[in-house]
Amino acid sequence: MPSTRRPLSKLGFLTIGLFDGADPRPGHQSTLEIIELGERLGFDSAWVRHRHLQFGISSPVAVLAAASQRTSRIELGTAVVPLGWENPLRLAEDLATVDILSGGRLNPGVSVGPPMDYARVKHALYPDSADAEEFGYERVRRLLDFVRGEPATDFSGAEGFEATRRQPHVEYSSDVVQPHSPGLGRRLWYGGGSLSSARWAGEHGMNFLTSSVVKAEDPEGPVDFADIQLSHIRAFRERHPDGEKARVSQGLVVIPTDSATPEQRAKYEAYAAARLPRTESPQGPARLLFAPDLVGTSAQLAERLHEHAAFREVDEVAFALPFTFEHDDYVQILTDMAARLGPALGWRPAG
Repeated sequence: MPSTRRPLSKLGFLTIGLFDGADPRPGHQSTLEIIELGERLGFDSAWVRHRHLQFGISSPVAVLAAASQRTSRIELGTAVVPLGWENPLRLAEDLATVDILSGGRLNPGVSVGPPMDYARVKHALYPDSADAEEFGYERVRRLLDFVRGEPATDFSGAEGFEATRRQPHVEYSSDVVQPHSPGLGRRLWYGGGSLSSARWAGEHGMNFLTSSVVKAEDPEGPVDFADIQLSHIRAFRERHPDGEKARVSQGLVVIPTDSATPEQRAKYEAYAAARLPRTESPQGPARLLFAPDLVGTSAQLAERLHEHAAFREVDEVAFALPFTFEHDDYVQILTDMAARLGPALGWRPAG
């Protein structure tokens, strides 16, 4: 089946939120300012990436709570929260709280699997249950149930009282997560790079985040990034109740250079060149395949994206900002995305 081009309806961006460990506040402030800028430029969504025991955002839900009070329209997402670090019940409470505060703009993305370097961190993370923890899809299913309003307990009401809600000084218990945000369950995303993840997300009615990393799972199969990613998108939609209308967002690293200074262009090109060798063949036992970073003018980038088989079947993107750039670089990149690249892809600014 040939891949057909879809018009781009939603333009977003993703940041890791780097900071200086000796002085972390400026880095977090920079992230919030970038999100505010995204809203002013008309972006549809801003996403933050999750990093534990590193110098990037460790608590995206807290950062997005702050962002929700400095913005009014832009959707706020996590790409992604690794559930191996989380208690699904407690996370469901946090997500619902931030969604209420944001006016229904939260788009939580999650993933499964053991925490990175689990052998080194498990005794700090799960000192009493490290070897009994389950890090598969069941963890996502529990989160889905809690967010969507399934009971977390078999009791509700005021225990020990024949009470009505008119009585003062009586504490009532709910059997579902509070606050409950009814629309949040439809805005949960699964971040996956494998065929099984794509299928599972579709079968459970989630949205699907696909990034610049996929698994080349078949040693005898093709090693073309776009073709593998396209197979994931199609497998997801085949199993989703919404079929072809099911939401998919693509997250390639895309760096427009239209208004960049010569120094910025040289830095961007050097960044992409240093990461290019990892894209030439699958990496490691998991056979991870990375997409090349795209650097160039908006016209050049639009041409390359229109040639990308997987891009042609999505109408939402969250282009990833490079990890190690400066605040002014991100301002230039986002400005060019909104003013030039987005329109070249058929997108119109929100608001």
